[in-house]
Amino acid sequence: MTRRTRTIVLCLLATAGVAACGKSIKVSDSQTRMHQGAVLFSYRCAGCHTLDSAAATGSKSKREIKGGERTNGPNFNVRKERKQDVLFAIRNGGFSGAIMPANIVVGPDAQKVAEFLAAYAGKGGESSSPSSGQSGASSGSP
Repeated sequence: MTRRTRTIVLCLLATAGVAACGKSIKVSDSQTRMHQGAVLFSYRCAGCHTLDSAAATGSKSKREIKGGERTNGPNFNVRKERKQDVLFAIRNGGFSGAIMPANIVVGPDAQKVAEFLAAYAGKGGESSSPSSGQSGASSGSP
C-alpha cells in the first residue's frame, strides 16, 4: 500500500469516526483540497484545537470555560490564521514549542491543512464566543 493510499484510508476512517460522534465536516466534497485539509485537521489536530468546520472540538470539556491548560490549543472558530503562520507552527511545534508536536503533518498534507485553516478559521461556529470555547495561551500561535 502506497503512502498516499494509506493517507486516504486514514482520512476516510477519521471521517467515519467523526461522523459516528454526531459531528461532521462542514466542507463540501466538491472542494477537494479544502475537504482533504479539513479531514487531516480533524484527524491530526482535533485533539487540541476547536474548529466546527472540521468537526474538531479540542480536548477541553464544554464545562471548562477558562483558558490556561497547556493541552488545549486555540479555538479556531474565533481565531483567524494566515497560511504562512500555520505552516510555521506545524513545522516548529507552535510558536513557543512548548506542547504542540512539530511536523504533525508534513509536505502536501501540511499545505492542505494550512490552506484549509487560513480559509475557515475565524468564521465563528457553534461555540464561537471566547467565553464558551477554548482559548490559546497567546495570540498568534496555532
